[in-house]
Amino acid sequence: MENTRVYADSTVVPPPGPLPAPPGAGTRRLWWHLAEMALAMVVGMLLLGPLWDAAGAPLGLTGSLGRPEVAALVMATNMTVGMTVWMRYRAHHWRGVGEMAAAMYVPFLLLFVPYWTGLLDADGLLLGGHLLMVPAMVLVAVRHRHQSPAVVRRHPAVVALAHRWPTGLALLMTVDMWVDPTVLNPWTMLVLPGGYLLIGMVRRTLHGPGVLATQLVGLAVWVALTLVAVGVGGRTAAWLVALGWLAHAGWDLAHHRTGRVVPRWYTEGCAVLDTTLAGIMILAILTGAV
Repeated sequence: MENTRVYADSTVVPPPGPLPAPPGAGTRRLWWHLAEMALAMVVGMLLLGPLWDAAGAPLGLTGSLGRPEVAALVMATNMTVGMTVWMRYRAHHWRGVGEMAAAMYVPFLLLFVPYWTGLLDADGLLLGGHLLMVPAMVLVAVRHRHQSPAVVRRHPAVVALAHRWPTGLALLMTVDMWVDPTVLNPWTMLVLPGGYLLIGMVRRTLHGPGVLATQLVGLAVWVALTLVAVGVGGRTAAWLVALGWLAHAGWDLAHHRTGRVVPRWYTEGCAVLDTTLAGIMILAILTGAV
């Protein structure tokens, strides 16, 4: 009798049904989505804000851009652009994007009338608009929380850039310095070692052999450098600050290779930020901008 071979992979097994979501998963996803939106809005303001300022003077729009109503609409536009780019990348439908954009503009538009009638001042207009924006964003996010993702075609270059988001975010944080090169205050160097210690305590990654001692040595070095820069002042202090930030980029790269203390995305972004700011400060010193 002819032998019949049976292959294990020849059997078609229907895929199992979807697993039930753990308790609280929907709420966590909702808050994570709102956090992403907030970060995208901040990025939009950081990137586009200096461009409005740079274009305002040549076009004679400085006075108009300084009006509270215009400033509010410009801010809403900056936030909407950042939010739109990220929501489309995350495969949100255009309807949801449009409603979230309305959540940026409508709070300010509603407060224009009380501002024009004198019931609100300029600070009240901006503060009130931001406060009303929060529940508006939550309502839109809750409304679309169960919506299936849209079909979005992403260019490979866009995907590659998205994987390098810490680098992109770090570069966006330096836009103001490119527009107006200067040297940072020496006390800002204390943020460099302080960030590692704070994140290490939160993540509980300072307990390995020699880890805490290494971080404390780094803290002592940058504290000493800060105190010297504050003491000497002038051009020498400017060079110390610039070189201090540049040296910390090497600290970031060393931690990026080991993966200790802080996440690798943090070391990537921090290294780019430190190097870029140091380069701008050195350029400012050499060109006599400071």
